[in-house]
Amino acid sequence: MAVITGGTRGIGLATATLFANEGAYVFVTGRHQKELDEAVASIGKNVTGVQGDVANPDDLDRLYERVKARGGIDILFANVGLGGFVPLGSITEDYYDKMFDTNVKGLLFTVQKALPLLNNGASIILTGSAAAAKGTPGFGVYAASKAAIRSFVRTWTVELKDRHIRSNVLSPGPVSTPQTAIQPPEAIARIVASVPMGRMAEPEEIAKAALFLASDESSFITGIELFADGGRAQV
Repeated sequence: MAVITGGTRGIGLATATLFANEGAYVFVTGRHQKELDEAVASIGKNVTGVQGDVANPDDLDRLYERVKARGGIDILFANVGLGGFVPLGSITEDYYDKMFDTNVKGLLFTVQKALPLLNNGASIILTGSAAAAKGTPGFGVYAASKAAIRSFVRTWTVELKDRHIRSNVLSPGPVSTPQTAIQPPEAIARIVASVPMGRMAEPEEIAKAALFLASDESSFITGIELFADGGRAQV
């Protein structure tokens, strides 16, 4: 069984669809009920949607009560993340809190509250970002939040080794998603220009990398950051 936070669009929806097609039963979350219902209908089978915000501990508790009723978790894909371009000098406390409450605090407690339900040998996958390894104007707070995720995985790999639970970061470059579409076009164009492959990824391409990290094909892989970024952070 798999749990995917932020499963209503983009990478999360593509991954949930792929996992369900591969035979996994998938729980997906989203903040907005309408989008969640549409995602569940799109996935079509082997899926339950649970409305909630990962930054709200009560919502996480409600999610895991639903999950517990069905059984243990084999795959936890903590995928929820917010982004935005705000340059140094214009960063507000509200913006900082919003980024870190969702991208760091929400992710941390998504994993911690799942621990009693994680089966031994489970796979934890966190959505990072190539931005954490690059200096991108206006992207500093977002990039720092994703760098924190990379640090979590190093620690959790050691802390969970006795349960044979693997933890890895999946770090995309720019991906063609609804969230990307609402960012300043000139900022996105600058990022895409720095990708050696010369384009954005499609969500389905990132989903395939998540499937690899979730499966026994990556059984000796833990503690890594797998870049699916078209080479952006590599050159």
